[in-house]
Amino acid sequence: MADTETLTAPDFSGWTCPLPLRDHPRVVMGHGGGGAMSAELVENLFAPAFGNSILAGLGDSAVVDLGGARLAFSTDSYVVRPLFFPGGSIGDLAVNGTVNDLAMSGARASYLSCGFILEEGVETSVVGRIAQALGAAARAAGVEVATGDTKVVEAGRGDGVYLNTAGIGLVPQGVDIRPQRARPGDVVIVSGEIGLHGVAIMSVREGLEFGVQIESDCAPLGGLVEAMLAATPDLHVLRDPTRGGVAAALNEIAAAAGVGVVVQEQRVPVPDQVANACAILGLDPMYVANEGKLLAFVPREHADAVLAAMRAHPRGSGAVVIGECVAEHPGMVVARTPFGGTRVVDLPLGEQLPRIC
Repeated sequence: MADTETLTAPDFSGWTCPLPLRDHPRVVMGHGGGGAMSAELVENLFAPAFGNSILAGLGDSAVVDLGGARLAFSTDSYVVRPLFFPGGSIGDLAVNGTVNDLAMSGARASYLSCGFILEEGVETSVVGRIAQALGAAARAAGVEVATGDTKVVEAGRGDGVYLNTAGIGLVPQGVDIRPQRARPGDVVIVSGEIGLHGVAIMSVREGLEFGVQIESDCAPLGGLVEAMLAATPDLHVLRDPTRGGVAAALNEIAAAAGVGVVVQEQRVPVPDQVANACAILGLDPMYVANEGKLLAFVPREHADAVLAAMRAHPRGSGAVVIGECVAEHPGMVVARTPFGGTRVVDLPLGEQLPRIC
């Protein structure tokens, strides 16, 4: 190299270097389970590629300002197996899942898109049943399917029918609901019995019988959230505990806000049929998916009013206080047992039961 030549240091400011995802150089089912492996995929691969201040919130939906309006915007894909189950179908999930994600920002859903990905050979009667269920669920939720798309993949390259829905809705003025707003002293409320959806899917998929048919709790929650906002617009956090269940949702909120969460284990409403099924199968109901329940972090001074409003609504008649936000052990969720002990409720690694939504 000539003496007159100089070296220019490379500019690394725009580079990203995703961390290895544990010991999995390839995607595994656990990456779609809503637990720690899903979080790694988002944080180490997707966020560096797409990163922006809106996406950084990592809520159930994004709240954006557009033309003077505050819009909530969300999208989700549905790959549930089987396509039909006690209490619903993939069509019901596609509507209610997106409607509920918008509701967790305080928005009432207005319009949905719907994409059908069909496997060659699936019966058109099955597609028709799903479309009818999706349309009925949209009408029940008060939302319109305004646009859509259809794609077909070769036989053996799909699993009958996959769906994707995206939705938009208006966020009322003065409403600011997001995971980062959880504060020590907040009361944690769950809207009803947990674990029904995951156990319903499992019972049909695996041909299990528990002495009574267990139905999914799949339902729209927009009306319940409106009733809660009427009690007070100062709701700090709402989250629907789908993949990973109540445990995953509480851990995500604790991490986002830098607070601790203490749950009174005996207060968590687990129906007998779910408790019995989980006992047989070695599952923890706290990690089992729900599709018609929500968690609310509410300032203590508003908790009684919000709880009363929830119990007066059909979707929240079983609402109970299950815990509180604390300053201790930030980012960690612990459960107080009926025997006076304490256990850590960790973020699940993957998913106890994949393909549940």
